[in-house]
Amino acid sequence: MTNASLAASTVASVSSHSYASSPHGLGIDSLQAGPALLSLCSGAALRTLTLRARGIEQMQCGSQEGIRAVTSSGKPRRSPVRETELIPVSPEDDDSSVSTSRTLVDNGFFIPEQLRTLPESGGMWLHPNFQRKTKIVCTIGPSSATREMIWKLAETGMNVARLNMSHGDHNSHKKVIDLVKEYNAQSPENVIAIMLDTKGPEVRSGDLPQPLKLVKGQEFTFTIKRGVGTDKCVSVNYDDFVNDVEEGDTLLVDGGMMSLLVKSKTKDSVLCEVVDGGELKSRRHLNVRGKSATLPSITEKDWEDIKFGVENEVDFYAVSFVKDAQVVHELKAYLQSCKADIHVIVKIESADSIPNLHSIIDASDGAMVARGDLGAELPIEEVPLLQEEIIRMCRNAGKAVIVATNMLESMINHPTPTRAEVSDIAIAVREGADAVMLSGETAHGKYPLKAVKVMHTVALRTEATISGSEKPPANLGQAFKKHMSEMFAFHATMMSNTLGTSILVFTRSGFMAMLLSHYRPIGTVFAFTNEKRVQRRLALYHGVRPVMISFYEDAEKTFTKALGLLEKRGLLKAGEEVALVQSGRTPIWRTESTHHIQVRKVGGAS
Repeated sequence: MTNASLAASTVASVSSHSYASSPHGLGIDSLQAGPALLSLCSGAALRTLTLRARGIEQMQCGSQEGIRAVTSSGKPRRSPVRETELIPVSPEDDDSSVSTSRTLVDNGFFIPEQLRTLPESGGMWLHPNFQRKTKIVCTIGPSSATREMIWKLAETGMNVARLNMSHGDHNSHKKVIDLVKEYNAQSPENVIAIMLDTKGPEVRSGDLPQPLKLVKGQEFTFTIKRGVGTDKCVSVNYDDFVNDVEEGDTLLVDGGMMSLLVKSKTKDSVLCEVVDGGELKSRRHLNVRGKSATLPSITEKDWEDIKFGVENEVDFYAVSFVKDAQVVHELKAYLQSCKADIHVIVKIESADSIPNLHSIIDASDGAMVARGDLGAELPIEEVPLLQEEIIRMCRNAGKAVIVATNMLESMINHPTPTRAEVSDIAIAVREGADAVMLSGETAHGKYPLKAVKVMHTVALRTEATISGSEKPPANLGQAFKKHMSEMFAFHATMMSNTLGTSILVFTRSGFMAMLLSHYRPIGTVFAFTNEKRVQRRLALYHGVRPVMISFYEDAEKTFTKALGLLEKRGLLKAGEEVALVQSGRTPIWRTESTHHIQVRKVGGAS
């Protein structure tokens, strides 16, 4: 089907159920005389789609040139990106009354004057038209695995709670899962998703009676014999370690905190010379520069952890050291056999995964840029380029993408970040990541809440500088061919950006909300669903605010309830316009069109 016929089909589909005559708002209709005309086009590629929208004379959109809107007054409509209020968060980790903004200013950060004087309470959703869109993933560990801390992290900005299966046991992780579920049950205005991160095929050193100080030029041996731990030799937990390394290889400890050069090897040991010294502790992570261990991506321990996740209904798996798409297919087949609706996030951290990036991302539901091991297995200067490329690939494929590792590493021990760390967060936000992740900062750091606040503030400030005129994903034409909803989501986004409105979408599967997130609308996407699992899952996606609601048999009653709910919570104001979208593979209401959009004004409080 050509683009022209696709556009015509969209117009025909939505026109058959137009709300143009409804007193509640405006609908898509065929071209006719009226108070206004909205026209979307992109040169020869996209054909004209006509909408009637109050106050707009004409809008023209080129697929690669953004949006130009002309109103009756000849001036562009307001865009919510102009409103850059800092959203307050909960109190500091200590009892200090110094505000986050004041702390940042005192430490050299530029915060606009109007952002410095806001109150320190009110929750992260204080301003209805400008909410943080980039989500925050927090790793839960000894510093945060209590009811009080999980509540505070959630209110401060955490969107996803990550369980690192490399540490702890099932009992400790079960307690965290129960606490997050307890929070979700008691917090109608917020929801936290749960991500289980598998350990994967890690190669680690054995136990030592005490840390060893290794100095440059010193010789040190790693052996596959079990139970060895002396000042000259330590065990490795991987039987093929000797076979995988060669003379001249560089062995990295803890992602490069120490490095050793392989001098020689025997049938059961590897002799190394220390290049960059440091303190070697028990169970340290080992990498060989440019090589991956010949281990399965999902180990026996991982399968036990995955079963644990199924039993406890987690929302996401983050699968470590994925080398090819077959691993993802196997896991998804297992989940399907269990009737478990859990999405799979692949962690890109292995040199072997780079040649297979396209197929791995296509098979998954999203990707994590795990920069620690990626930087250990590949030249470190390649990591920023790979980060940008992986984000671009995920954006084009419509998959979620998370940037992780060392985002605020210094805040494990210090109350303020380095300037480089702040820039690192800002770069990830500007490149289009759905989420940024904290690891040790919230798992075992001294300042978990401050770390979340810094990430929240930096992301919010950066988002305020991003315009809505950025280019759409490069695969736009291919996406349109896959399903009518892709085309509809794109045009709904363009319409919302031009009118300066938020978007309300009604979904049972989350599919349409994910599509809208993919096109990065300026306004918030309020995703209404009657499925709790979908509400939790959508917590990961850029710009999506998931809301639980019961769907009435009457569509109009549901729309009215949704608008009233947002107005009551202070997320929308009376008289504010919103774009109301209903679209997907199947209609929620049989009497309504599968593809449907309206522009409505919020009424009085219900």
